[in-house]
Amino acid sequence: MLVDSHCHLDFPEFEGQIERVRADMAANGVSHALCVSVSLPEWPRVLGLAERYDNFFASVGVHPDHESADPVAIADLVDRAAHPKVVAIGETGLDYYRQTGDTEWQRERFRVHIRAAREAGLPLIIHTRDAASDTLAIMREEGAEAVGGVMHCFTETQEIAEAAMALGFHISFSGIVTFKNALALKAVAIRVPLDRLLVETDSPYLAPVPFRGRTNHPGLVRCVAEEVARLRGTTLEEVAEATTRNFFVLFRRAVKSNK
Repeated sequence: MLVDSHCHLDFPEFEGQIERVRADMAANGVSHALCVSVSLPEWPRVLGLAERYDNFFASVGVHPDHESADPVAIADLVDRAAHPKVVAIGETGLDYYRQTGDTEWQRERFRVHIRAAREAGLPLIIHTRDAASDTLAIMREEGAEAVGGVMHCFTETQEIAEAAMALGFHISFSGIVTFKNALALKAVAIRVPLDRLLVETDSPYLAPVPFRGRTNHPGLVRCVAEEVARLRGTTLEEVAEATTRNFFVLFRRAVKSNK
């Protein structure tokens, strides 16, 4: 069985579609999914999915793109993270791709998330885009290695992967690894140790080949795992077994379900 380690099933694209999503998961051998928070006002919907379904889990955090959000407090994150279905802090991190001007607010909020994760004793889900050096620097400065976590939707170099793994982080591959032009990323997927691999959809975004341009969903994490297996010259079963094991080791609060 496979696990989708990062999806956004609370987004509008899935309104009224959850039972269909779950059926597609079952048909593709995907047993569990982690529903990831991007803002606190919408967080109750994320948590609601995890509360309703035994095989869904939740995180709590604010995506770095959300500049206009209210200040994020360590105590608030820790309080929300006390819920037993919350298995991680995030997604958090740095994203300079669309930002102009001063980005210190992003860096400070990232620090808040790391401090909250350390206090709560939960792993981090880290997003980084055009900001790898600063992301790693803050991870080191704030002691992110104390809790570990995952570099989600990884698109960086082997050097960045090695630096993150040295801090105890896993590397998660999304549908991007199936794209024909993602040659450098494919090379990273070959070299990451099996015990540090995760797979994800980041749905509703980044549908893998051959479904590019459509709404992504957790069932399609199978395509990601198949490509990683092909690149590594191994079987889907080996990748599925390893990534599922890695998920439950990393997100230790997550409890396996038979559903």
